[in-house]
Amino acid sequence: MTLAANVRTHKLSQNATLCESGFNQVGADSPAIEAMTDFARINVVAISGDALVDDANARMISRGVRLLMVVGKDEAVLGLITARDILGEKPMQIVQARGIKRDELTVSDLMTPVESIDTLYLSEVLNARVADILAALKKVGRQHILVEDNDPATGLPRVRGLFSATHIGRLLGVPVLGFDLPRTFAEIEAALAN
Repeated sequence: MTLAANVRTHKLSQNATLCESGFNQVGADSPAIEAMTDFARINVVAISGDALVDDANARMISRGVRLLMVVGKDEAVLGLITARDILGEKPMQIVQARGIKRDELTVSDLMTPVESIDTLYLSEVLNARVADILAALKKVGRQHILVEDNDPATGLPRVRGLFSATHIGRLLGVPVLGFDLPRTFAEIEAALAN
C-alpha cells in the first residue's frame, strides 16, 4: 500500500526484535528539564470547577493522566485536581459532612485551590537536576509540582509545565504504582542511586 510518494508500509520481518536502549533516559544528574512535561509542547488537560468529579475521573482515564488543571471561564487557573483527590478518602469525608451523594461532588469541592499550589520557577528549573526535583516533590509531599514562567507575549504568569513522580519513575525505569508517596520516593531514590 502506498501512503505518500516515498513512504510505503511493509509487513514486520519474522526475525525482528525489540530495540532497547540499554540505559535509562535520565539519571540523578540529568538536567531537570528533561523530566518536565512542557505545556509549550504537550497540551495540558483541563476541566472546569463546576464539572462533576466522575467526569473529571473519566477525563483522566481517557487522556492517560493523573492530574487535571482546573480553569475558570476565562481560562485562568483556579486549581488542580489529582486522581488521589478523587479516589482517596476526601470525597467520602465531604459527602458525609455535607449530607450529599457522591455523584453530586464537583471538581471545585475536591480541588487544591490556586493559593495552595506549590510551584517551581522555570528559570530555576533550567539550572536544576532531576535529583533536585525529586527532593522538591518529597519536601512538599506531593506526586506533582507545577512549573511557572511568564508568557513572553503578555508578561503575565502562566503554568508552563509540571513534574510528576510517576513520570520521573518511568523515565528511570521504575514502575511506580499507587498513591503510597513514601514508597514511590523510595523506589525512585533507589533507581537514582544505581
